[in-house]
Amino acid sequence: MPLKINNLKFINNLKHILVLCITLLSVGVMSAQEIIEEEEVAEAVKAVDTTKSQNAKKVDGVAAVVGDYIVLDSDIKKEREQIKAAGGSLEGVDDCNLFGLMLERKLYAHHAIQDSIPVSDAEIRKNVDYQIEQFLQQTNGSMEKLLEFYNKEDEKSFREEMFEINKANELAQRMQAQIIENVEITPEEVRTFFNKIPEEERPVFGTELKVAQIVAEPQVSEEEKQKIIDRLKGFKQDIIENGASFRSKAVLYSDDPGSASKGGKYTLNRKKPKMVKEFRQVAFSLQEGEISEPFETDFGYHIIMLEKIRGQEYDVAHILLIPKVSDKAVAEAKDRLEKVRKRIIDGDITFADAAREVSDEKETKFDGGQLINPTTQDYNFELTRMDPELYSQIQNLKDDELSMVLREEDRTGKVKFKILKITDRIDEHEADYGRDYIKIKDLALDEKKIKAIDAWQEEHILDTYIKISGEYRDCDFSGNWLKK
Repeated sequence: MPLKINNLKFINNLKHILVLCITLLSVGVMSAQEIIEEEEVAEAVKAVDTTKSQNAKKVDGVAAVVGDYIVLDSDIKKEREQIKAAGGSLEGVDDCNLFGLMLERKLYAHHAIQDSIPVSDAEIRKNVDYQIEQFLQQTNGSMEKLLEFYNKEDEKSFREEMFEINKANELAQRMQAQIIENVEITPEEVRTFFNKIPEEERPVFGTELKVAQIVAEPQVSEEEKQKIIDRLKGFKQDIIENGASFRSKAVLYSDDPGSASKGGKYTLNRKKPKMVKEFRQVAFSLQEGEISEPFETDFGYHIIMLEKIRGQEYDVAHILLIPKVSDKAVAEAKDRLEKVRKRIIDGDITFADAAREVSDEKETKFDGGQLINPTTQDYNFELTRMDPELYSQIQNLKDDELSMVLREEDRTGKVKFKILKITDRIDEHEADYGRDYIKIKDLALDEKKIKAIDAWQEEHILDTYIKISGEYRDCDFSGNWLKK
């Protein structure tokens, strides 16, 4: 929850989590990290010690060894460059701070292996594939330029190094999650947390709004729906009877921009829902090689082919066709909402009742059109953290004022109209225990999690082989990395 905080000493350690989050977001970003075997540790440290000679030329020494992992001198610089490239802020974070965070990550990863925390190599490789696709977009699809940029000899070694980095970071992330997964907080602990904050240091919460909307979607004619269904049935018949390629048809005809170029391919996992319910139900009901009948979701009409079942994972390909909406239907939807807006202004119906009566948005209509903040899962939207598009639509609205009828179009070209209203406003204010209990509880829980992480680190630093070398021994670490 956004805060304005004046010298909140009790959450100074939030940098512990905030900067860690930045580094974890750079999962898959290249840096020279390795896993080493136990017998290699001595050699790695020896390599560092030789750099102390005045005549020795230090190319890339070992800055630290943490359990089975090493951190090279070059890693710190690369980590800084990559965080900046990803848009992260490192203001006030010097090399010692960054190095300390890298040591923490190595400690997590090392003990994740010791505790046998499972990480799927297949999932890691998929992540690597996705990252390389993103990287290639920056080099216009040239693998040669990509390898040159990262100073790698071939694609295989590039992928393997990315795999090791991704796996280590995933292990670290899961270890940290395991440390805090059972941390809970009682109301009495929340009250104690709040009461110990000096009044002059109480957090200030920014302006929050509650927003409601009524949506009108142009209706697709039954003739257009049947036309789409018949076309999908034709695709299926051509594939079954004539041996046509499902993947090729997806590339040529699918309206799904996220998968068309890949032949409509998706991988579904029974334990990790990724697609809408209707899509998953159809996919999981198929046999390998079977093609579904056309079916409808909120996105349009689909057919799915199940390519392969691999345990809990289903490799599928699909073709999506989106019915076309006529200009007449678009005009009718807008006119319908204009009339509703006039009824509300004239006092014939309340906004909430109008939403329940006419809104086409299932998620909000039965709640009087009230929007739910996807981040906090409540009705409050912090003004400065609001989605930019929503903010632009309501920024000039006064309380209880209706917006004009607004037109929206998504990436698939689907059009809808809506009217918006600010239903409540809480101005910027100093934290109040009763009014802001949920936000205060979140802060108190964060502090308790930080303490749990600090306690875990303190214990495991002592029972883990750690060697800090060179200039980094002079760092003033927050953790006992030097075991003094």
